[in-house]
Amino acid sequence: MRRLTARSLMLGGLVTLLALVAFLAIRTQAHDNGIPWFLRTAHDFNGRLWSGLFSAQRTPPKKGAPAATKPRVNGLLGIEAPIDVRTWRLRVYTEDKLVKTLPLAGLKLLPQTNTATQFYCIEGWSTQFSYAGVKFSEFMKSVGIGGQYKYVGLETPDGKYYVSVDLDSMMHPMTLLAFEMNEQPLSNDNGAPLRLIIPIKYGIKSLKRIGTIRFSNTRPPDYWAERGYDWYSGL
Repeated sequence: MRRLTARSLMLGGLVTLLALVAFLAIRTQAHDNGIPWFLRTAHDFNGRLWSGLFSAQRTPPKKGAPAATKPRVNGLLGIEAPIDVRTWRLRVYTEDKLVKTLPLAGLKLLPQTNTATQFYCIEGWSTQFSYAGVKFSEFMKSVGIGGQYKYVGLETPDGKYYVSVDLDSMMHPMTLLAFEMNEQPLSNDNGAPLRLIIPIKYGIKSLKRIGTIRFSNTRPPDYWAERGYDWYSGL
């Protein structure tokens, strides 16, 4: 019994020591874009893994229409101030060249679609909701942009919140530029007049109140990736 107890204490001490050494190594190592190199490497590996598993035929489970409840609001960065929909315009760039400016009425002339699914927040909660708008693939065709770019960057009109997404994910059939949630026009808190809905990603990618869309072959900035979160954020 004494030998087993001593062995267990030695093993426990060794595991604790190794954990402490690993913790200190992570804390003291060089940083890459705001977080320790080891964690950034893990994030990049996760992105490559999910990118390899990506398939346009793989879709989140579709749900029936949710109960008539107000959509959950989570985060107001970039949308604190009210906006006048009459003067709002969507600006579309390829790299740094402005190629199109569109009012909401112009977007609503495009073929529309609606669906319902589960929305997942990186904080751990999820909610069922429906949404309606224009498929991003249809939007690309309407502005005459093909698949020659690797990334899409989106930001709020004031530039305070911004995300970037791989083009393959943006072309997924469930990725929408949405102007309705739960059969109601978007509220200010949920991104009026236009927001991104991309159910194959965590909610941090579904940017509210889009002001600018930029197509690029260089990965555009991403607010939460700059703060240590996983850039790919795939589900």
